[in-house]
Amino acid sequence: MDKPEAILPWLGMVNAIVAADGGADAVLAAGAQPDAVIGDMDSLSAVARSVIPDAKMHPVTEQDSTDFDKALRHVSAPLVIGLGFLGARVDHELAAMTVLARHADRRCILLGSEDLVMLCPPRLALDLPAGTRVSLFPLGPVTGRSTGLRWPLDGLEFAPALRGGTSNEAVGGPVEIATDQPLMLLILPLSCLGPVRSALASQPASWPARA
Repeated sequence: MDKPEAILPWLGMVNAIVAADGGADAVLAAGAQPDAVIGDMDSLSAVARSVIPDAKMHPVTEQDSTDFDKALRHVSAPLVIGLGFLGARVDHELAAMTVLARHADRRCILLGSEDLVMLCPPRLALDLPAGTRVSLFPLGPVTGRSTGLRWPLDGLEFAPALRGGTSNEAVGGPVEIATDQPLMLLILPLSCLGPVRSALASQPASWPARA
């Protein structure tokens, strides 16, 4: 979802637009103005610099983290919708997913052209139609429990090189997932964004911030 026309429909659903470095160019190309630009500013175009007020520019010069990491840790919001981090380069996708686990206390949903990706909170209950694809991918050793899935998670030990949980599916009705570590990615069809947002708003439990 890296083309300006792809992000345009989503901009109206947020209260503020924060661009990660060169993402500001995509925001401008979509006909919007970012409320803030955060990053090391190495990929921001000269055109964007000329039309975005200096007061909206927030450079973070360290080079030990990605621009997504810089942006996520410097904004405060009950829910962050991330656009432009899925699709195109696989290394960037993997880095973005790692950031979700690094900042497990932040509620963030990444949107792609087909799917959404988020880190599972300690507990999550969703109303999903029967047959909805529910994929789970571990970023480290993690166990879980579930109801409403065709293949339950109970009693299984997940780890990247040992066991994943992709291509599971909802059997109809509530799907409940609980995990013991902030290391499990939840991957759902993009059409599930509404139920996911509603579930996160009604279920306040979240992971503590990492030290």
